[in-house]
Amino acid sequence: MVFVIFDVDGTLVYSDKKDSLSFAQAYEDLYGRSFPSIDWRDYPHVTDTTIFGTVIRQHFGREADAGEIAHFQAHYINLLRQKRRTSPEDYQAIPGAQQAVDRLAAQEGYLVGVATGGWRQPAEVKLEHVGIRIAPSLFSGADGKAEREAILEEVIGQAREMHGDRLSRIVYVGDAEWDVRTTRNLQLAFIGLRRLGDYELLQREGARHVIRDFTDFEHFQHLVAEACPPGEREEGAGAIRPHG
Repeated sequence: MVFVIFDVDGTLVYSDKKDSLSFAQAYEDLYGRSFPSIDWRDYPHVTDTTIFGTVIRQHFGREADAGEIAHFQAHYINLLRQKRRTSPEDYQAIPGAQQAVDRLAAQEGYLVGVATGGWRQPAEVKLEHVGIRIAPSLFSGADGKAEREAILEEVIGQAREMHGDRLSRIVYVGDAEWDVRTTRNLQLAFIGLRRLGDYELLQREGARHVIRDFTDFEHFQHLVAEACPPGEREEGAGAIRPHG
């Protein structure tokens, strides 16, 4: 059985940073302070838990507690829903994403899951808006987890509890440099996705297979069978050919 795990932002859905701006707005609404950066590379780990916790420590010199995180999440989710009501066209699925998820999930021998650096409830709002459905039992987010490796390990553990030795192959699909690094650390097969065609961003990190979207489902499924863990990071991308 092949377990295909998808990232969410930039991989299944995109908003051209509007969701990131909502995260920052939620913080500024609640704390009255400027959010320092929506360039997630500025944070120790690219998870909502780490990003929020880092900013709280910078501004207040303390840790965020569970109730505070829940309060922030609630406001953030309200902003996500509000903006999707007022400007639904700004929040789109990656071309072919819904069909790819549905077709894989319908095929015998495949499991489909999500491992996102975002908290689970906001990620569910984003997917619901574009009609992408993932089994709740195969959905892991950053809730209570600071590092992306722990998020992937959780959803893989969920799949193994359900299917045991039948789980023969695991492939992660992601769009960012930190996705490449995470799968290299865990030695998981990886398929990169860059909606704008800037494949070299992931190639420099060692990604061997990169696509633009899911519109060619047969090619994507071929890569699911062929994908391997990322290689070592290189300064040049000339030796690695993109696909898609």
